[in-house]
Amino acid sequence: MNDRTLLPPMGAIHAFVEAAATENFSAAGARLGLSQSAISRQIAVIEAMAGTVLFERRGRRVVLNAAGRQVHAALVPALDQIAGAMRAVRARDSELTVATLPGFGMRWLAPRLPQLSALHPDLIVNLTVRIDPFDLTREGFDAAIHFGEPEWPDAEHHFLFEEEQAAVAAPGWAQAHGVTRPEDVVDAPLLFQSLRLTAWNDWLESQGIDAPRLTGARFDQFMMLAQAAVAGAGLAMIPRFLIEPELAAGTLVEPFAHRLKSRSAYWLVHAKGPASPALSRFRDWLMDLKV
Repeated sequence: MNDRTLLPPMGAIHAFVEAAATENFSAAGARLGLSQSAISRQIAVIEAMAGTVLFERRGRRVVLNAAGRQVHAALVPALDQIAGAMRAVRARDSELTVATLPGFGMRWLAPRLPQLSALHPDLIVNLTVRIDPFDLTREGFDAAIHFGEPEWPDAEHHFLFEEEQAAVAAPGWAQAHGVTRPEDVVDAPLLFQSLRLTAWNDWLESQGIDAPRLTGARFDQFMMLAQAAVAGAGLAMIPRFLIEPELAAGTLVEPFAHRLKSRSAYWLVHAKGPASPALSRFRDWLMDLKV
């Protein structure tokens, strides 16, 4: 005999589960939009297929007996697994999780998400901050934002844009510290992002100026670096797109017109192979954006 012939109708399963949860046929019917007699008929169907009663009647209450508890213990996880599978399939079309660099996510990507929502109202994008490369598949991310070369292992890379770094300080800081020429930064208090410790030397060299290895206070994240510069702690080298609000507000200024073109770029990366519908829509939108 095919065991599937013993599978109760879905209506009977729902009636059974709700009756077990509420211990009352009327309450179960209210949850499912059915009458008490309809719930009783559905329970009768599932009990007939089981070949035994599954509830004990105690006045107005119904309580699972040993056989009922056995059936309930098998049905609930199965229903949860089916629902989980359906959610996963639906999520391929409408939801994805993206790992992003902190500054990029906060200052560039998040403010643009309303544009994505206007284009795809059903698409949900969850953002999580990550700094170091990781295994996309193992950690459950659909995609990540990467800065550097297209070298992420076992991933496809989609170019977004290159970066331009600007020398910035609080208003009046450069004049107060006698910084009027590029050469003057050699003896000035300088601020660094921890992963870009050659930024100031690179900026000088791009103007044909040689200098000994420059050092200064280090910050893990660009947003902390920007706030230190706003507070007057020193001169900072920061990607310009990350500090547009400060430049617009005048809390940071550029003492020099020269900017440093980065040798690296921002990339959208995802595991090799066909992209989910949700990822395809996000990728196409992201690549169409202008910096």
